[in-house]
Amino acid sequence: MRISFLPLFFLVLPLLEIAGFVVVGRQIGALATVGLVLASSVAGALLLRHQGFGVMKRVRAEMDAGHDPSRQVAHGVMIVLAAILLIIPGFITDIFGLLLFVPPVRDLAWRLFKGRIVLATNFSTGGFRGRRREQVIDLDDGDYSREDDLKRGPDHNSPWRRLKDD
Repeated sequence: MRISFLPLFFLVLPLLEIAGFVVVGRQIGALATVGLVLASSVAGALLLRHQGFGVMKRVRAEMDAGHDPSRQVAHGVMIVLAAILLIIPGFITDIFGLLLFVPPVRDLAWRLFKGRIVLATNFSTGGFRGRRREQVIDLDDGDYSREDDLKRGPDHNSPWRRLKDD
């Protein structure tokens, strides 16, 4: 019989957060506690913006190089989770959120969980290089002539004509 601890965790976490508010409020005061909670929410939003764009650049660089971007994508997901944890009021969630913003902690989490995550992609075959291939249309000498176009005038049935010509 397998018991899931997730519902128990969601019941206990708010109680632990309330206890944290009481302990911190006794030490620094109620107003300072509220200010600290608001500051952590603002910090979460700012860190998400700053580090999120950095992760997006690294994912793009990995893809352009033809490498597997799954590590960078996982880092991006962890940064979003970290920001959500910082935005949620509470000191326990803030601690976990701040830890997830530290790159070595994210690398450790990636090493622990990457065996359990299945990516339905084709990163290993260099699929990213294939999307940049150019399409070349080879024409014979009689297929196109600039002089013939100038003699005939504009072709109103051509999909390449400008809309201003109507």
